[in-house]
Amino acid sequence: MGKIIERRQFIQSTLATTPLSAMSQVVDAQGGAASAVVVASGADRFKQVRNVGPNALSFKVSTQDTGGRLFILEATNASKGGPPRHLHYEQEEWFHVLEGEYLFEVGAERTRLKAGDSLLAPRMVPHVWAHVGDKAGRVLMVFQPAGKMELYFELVAKKPELQQDAGVLTDYGMRLIGPPLSV
Repeated sequence: MGKIIERRQFIQSTLATTPLSAMSQVVDAQGGAASAVVVASGADRFKQVRNVGPNALSFKVSTQDTGGRLFILEATNASKGGPPRHLHYEQEEWFHVLEGEYLFEVGAERTRLKAGDSLLAPRMVPHVWAHVGDKAGRVLMVFQPAGKMELYFELVAKKPELQQDAGVLTDYGMRLIGPPLSV
């Protein structure tokens, strides 16, 4: 089974690698103390609806909230399947399954995750995933650093076919490696 990282360990490692000077820049840029960002269950940070085919994307933490260091989204998968095999040049991508069942391949390792499980796909390692459950699934995806991932998901919500476009992936800091998983 692939490496599964606990949520607490991921958060601690993210905080440990964020310089205090970067944290104070966010406070200074906001003109005072940082405020909490609250997003209700099932809601989007900007109260937008973003669909990629039958699947919905909800932004939970925006790059605007973190000075570009972190981006978190929730994907609700109404149908089986997922994105093409790809890698990120700069981002670690962490997945936490909230509902349903997902199949992941990270490098040569294949792992099946269910609600409560999580997985880290390291930068520069090809990965692919697919919702494989019989009922809708939900997965939280965390990108650190955020890079252009928020902009990428805004784009594919408008034009889902661009997920398969190698040039688009390159423009957003990724490389297309192969097709989606067959499910």
